[in-house]
Amino acid sequence: MQYPKDIITEILMSEEEINTRSKEIAQEITKDYENKNLVLVATLKGSVPFFSSVMRYVNLDCEIQFIRASSYVGNTTLTTGKVKVTSPTEFDVKDKDVLIIEDIVDSGLTAKSLFDYFNERGSRTVNICSLLDKPSRRIVDVKPKYVGKVIEDKFVIGFGLDYNEKYRNLPFVGVINKKYI
Repeated sequence: MQYPKDIITEILMSEEEINTRSKEIAQEITKDYENKNLVLVATLKGSVPFFSSVMRYVNLDCEIQFIRASSYVGNTTLTTGKVKVTSPTEFDVKDKDVLIIEDIVDSGLTAKSLFDYFNERGSRTVNICSLLDKPSRRIVDVKPKYVGKVIEDKFVIGFGLDYNEKYRNLPFVGVINKKYI
């Protein structure tokens, strides 16, 4: 099935812009985490494209892990306010430097829950890298260390971001047409 031609009302980050920012962020990560015990953690499912894009440019010996966390359920654009954190595999972060790779920091609830999750498990440091930052919707005080782009309060899809598990595979980030929500 093809996507409706009018599914996107505005492109916020083109494929080229995402690639450029991924390289720039990876260079910062490489510099900041030199001589550290870095663990890159992708939050499933949304961050996978951005995680892959950034990770390939990080010029460090680092560990790669995955975790699932979400405060959204079903076909809604609003957070439930409760974050469920599950890990496909248990991995040790004690005395390691954890960098959580997110698709978007919106309410901040998921990012804060993951931050606390890794701190409780003895991480030396925990930071967040996010493709998108939407501070206007912040409920808790969380600030990503690395950000691809700060955006306004718009519901976005593409490059890992979904609406009801669809549209993650778009190669850009765009604002979804409200008639499809």
